Amino acid sequence: MPLVSMKDMLLKAKTENYAVGQYNINGLAFAQSFLQAAEEEQSPIILAASDRLVDYLGGFKTIAAMVKSLVEEMNITVPVALHLDHGITVDRCIKAIDAGFTSVMIDGSHFPIDKNIEMTKLVVDYAFERNVSVEAEVGTVGGIEDGLQGGIQYANPDECVRIVKEANIDALAAALGSVHGPYQGEPKLGFDEMKQISNMTSIPLVLHGGSGIPLHQIKKAIELGHAKINVNTESIQAWTKAIRKVLKFEENIYEPRAVFIPAKEAVIDVVKRKMREFNTTGKAK
Repeated sequence: MPLVSMKDMLLKAKTENYAVGQYNINGLAFAQSFLQAAEEEQSPIILAASDRLVDYLGGFKTIAAMVKSLVEEMNITVPVALHLDHGITVDRCIKAIDAGFTSVMIDGSHFPIDKNIEMTKLVVDYAFERNVSVEAEVGTVGGIEDGLQGGIQYANPDECVRIVKEANIDALAAALGSVHGPYQGEPKLGFDEMKQISNMTSIPLVLHGGSGIPLHQIKKAIELGHAKINVNTESIQAWTKAIRKVLKFEENIYEPRAVFIPAKEAVIDVVKRKMREFNTTGKAK
């Protein structure tokens, strides 16, 4: 199955009250794990590369070629989108699209809203003709992950309406209390603001920092319009924990495959659990 944009994927999820997970690629083995989990769960999936890791992963073309080849070699039958997460500039988003990414996020959230909309419109204009979906962000997600650092700044509802209408985006990441990386204590999401923004924009919302949020809050966020939830921290924590265990108790192992297989299995378990929590399992049938 060829890669698809996430537009129809998210519209269907919003209508049917579930969320599609975005899982960030940290190497070949992660991409393999995500795709295997999606096929076994018969779940649509969004594979993402954080812009700050693109060069580490070999560049846009390498990432796109890797994911496309894996989809073919692994006989993946579920819908798969390849997404640029937190695109730093308009030019970087265009490079991702030209390389074969089917979805991009332009992150102008650290600029004034007029500049954010201006950047987003440029990306949308380029993406639309190529059937590529576009996500934008208003407000700032707190925490630190993949070199991305920031304090929590709630999205302004009026600015959310502006960017949806003026830039014609497919999905909106409205920052409402979530963070990148581990949470300190139980997360406190702004559900009142979430409901207001969802009603005002009528567009699929995106929850960044989806790792570590309690299930009851996840379900509430989905009810209030979130059709995409981003997961990275839980995947890499499971990966690292599994590798530490192997290296601690199997001192004579040195072959990478023997070290990585338990880590891949740990990531698959995390992703399959997330798919069930997001109610995405079986939605590709």
